[in-house]
Amino acid sequence: MTGQAKQTALILGATGGIGGAVARTLQARGWTIRALNRDAAKAAARAPGYEWLQGDAMNAGDVLAAAQGVSLIVHAVNPAGYRNWGTLVLPMIDNTIAAARETGATIVLPGTIYNFGPDAFPLLHETSPQNPVTAKGRIRAEMERRLEAASQQGVRVIVVRAGDFFGPGAANNWFSQGLITPGKPVATVTYPGRKGIGHQWAYLPDVAETMARLVDRRETLSPFAVFHMQGFWDDDGTRMVAAIRRVSGNPALKVKSFPWWMMPFVSPFVPFLRELREMRYIWQEPLRMPNDRLVAAIGAEPWTPIDEAVRASLAALGCLLPDLA
Repeated sequence: MTGQAKQTALILGATGGIGGAVARTLQARGWTIRALNRDAAKAAARAPGYEWLQGDAMNAGDVLAAAQGVSLIVHAVNPAGYRNWGTLVLPMIDNTIAAARETGATIVLPGTIYNFGPDAFPLLHETSPQNPVTAKGRIRAEMERRLEAASQQGVRVIVVRAGDFFGPGAANNWFSQGLITPGKPVATVTYPGRKGIGHQWAYLPDVAETMARLVDRRETLSPFAVFHMQGFWDDDGTRMVAAIRRVSGNPALKVKSFPWWMMPFVSPFVPFLRELREMRYIWQEPLRMPNDRLVAAIGAEPWTPIDEAVRASLAALGCLLPDLA
């Protein structure tokens, strides 16, 4: 942003994994960060470098007031505890769209693979058909449809879809709540897929840097600009486990199969486990997102070496001994 007036970004979901990563990355590039939170005082104590406003992403007036004077709105907010997706997610994106329409801000949405059903596998392109097979997937697809409709009415939108998130600050994800147990050294890895089935991962700082580079070029992008990240492609379902073994210093680390058989019994009581159960299909066959369109827009995709990314992730989760962190 050298030579440009300092700009302000509104981050919805700044206390979350991807929202926090994007906020830190944009701030490092010279942006002023404004964030909306239902407990602004508590959030400000954790991240004092941002301009925190009291408010709720479910309240259209709060979002519009927070968006005054911003040139970017990062919509990275999710319902608390991943509950009530069906009633909360779409009103929140509608509020963001209304605020962007009023202020002229560009919307950035962290996208997911859940928009797609198995009919689109194994290669997911930006224009692949979206026939989601889960409730969350249908909501994510509808979010993008509403954003695309808004782009036809003058709102600029950037959507970055990526594989399964992992990294410092990432919450409610397969890495921290499926593969390993936070808070203690890694003793075993519980893997949801089968050997030989590829899987795509996305390291949060790389996703945030990718979004920032696209934001730098937003005036040159189409009104509804969708990009896929390649991220870390585990081509046979063993490379992520191998990285955890290397980083943890335990080459003989045991690998257990994820207990899918238990999900029908426990998922009704734990919202995130219900989400995991619905997403089993993404572990049953390989899926990969080519990044040709992204590379054409920004050059080489930001990519942190996998051991470095895993080390930072495990350290943040309290899973490395001090001499390994």
